[in-house]
Amino acid sequence: MAGAAGDGSAADGLDLTALAACLERNGVPVTGPLTGWLISGGRSNLTYIVTGGASEWVVRRPPLGQIFPGAHDVAREHRVMRALAGSPVPVPRMIALCDDDSVLGVPFYVMERVPGTVLRTREQVAAIDAGQRALLGDQLVDTLAMLHEVDYHAVGLGDLGRPAGYLERQVARWTRQYQAIKVRDLRYLDEVATVLRATLPQSRLASIVHGDYRLDNVLVEAADPARIAAVLDWEMTTIGDPLADLATLVMFWDEPGRPYNPISAGLTALAGFPSARAVIERYVSRRGLTIDDVDWYLAFAEFKLAVILEQIHARHVAGQTVGEGFGDIGDMVLFLLESAHEKTSRLPGAPAVS
Repeated sequence: MAGAAGDGSAADGLDLTALAACLERNGVPVTGPLTGWLISGGRSNLTYIVTGGASEWVVRRPPLGQIFPGAHDVAREHRVMRALAGSPVPVPRMIALCDDDSVLGVPFYVMERVPGTVLRTREQVAAIDAGQRALLGDQLVDTLAMLHEVDYHAVGLGDLGRPAGYLERQVARWTRQYQAIKVRDLRYLDEVATVLRATLPQSRLASIVHGDYRLDNVLVEAADPARIAAVLDWEMTTIGDPLADLATLVMFWDEPGRPYNPISAGLTALAGFPSARAVIERYVSRRGLTIDDVDWYLAFAEFKLAVILEQIHARHVAGQTVGEGFGDIGDMVLFLLESAHEKTSRLPGAPAVS
């Protein structure tokens, strides 16, 4: 659904007339009536393309329905990308942040639209030749390593999070988030959380943590899909253990002959992409690390994603989602918890849980 500011209509939760006035108040020239449309595929913060005359922007706002404390923090996204401008990590240029709820009813921000493509389907990835896929796979790993090497104090993000106790707080946070939105009993969730708490690794590192880093959260250049044009979706960014980010990337790294993650659905299970093991090896080699507890991090990544998706499932059941692709979210949660349970059951020192 698209709307134009001239007729006062809205585009799926985006009041274009109010947005035009907000842009002008922030010194952004609007040379024609605004039109806007929701980008398909978003299951968390809502993302829109907005055009006005010769200009084109991207608008990000929280989803419709109840927003839980600490979730869907678009001001955080804006702050992180603005801080990373000029770093080796490619991000869009920030245009404006609006925390005045009278405009759209929620905070939102506007950023430049970076030319490029988000590879959301296997068909899109299959259209890239194997050599380009190999280079893109390496660049995904290298870009994550570059993010983790950014001096977060130097770019003004020293107070974004508390690295001490990060993993313990994360397990507690996502357990609380599930309890806050609980619409059904989930097999394995409590057991996985118990084992994760009992087998916490000794956190050794601290960095900016993206929180949801994967192939379909980056833009690749249209002319050269082996190159990353921008890293997107920073709503869960904090300062914490970078191995949690690596585990997220590996969790979404599908391989031929193995069950696909229900979210990534086989995006990297094509010739040219390195194996998941090679992803880990490239990252640790670049950063000079040794990892001996990767199963804990992989189980935590699946646990966290399961709770995030259960929040979305709860909103969908309540009729508060916008767009398509929500019908199978509930089943994805069950798949992830079963996989996390399998990993936690073999962790050294895992307690027996009835």
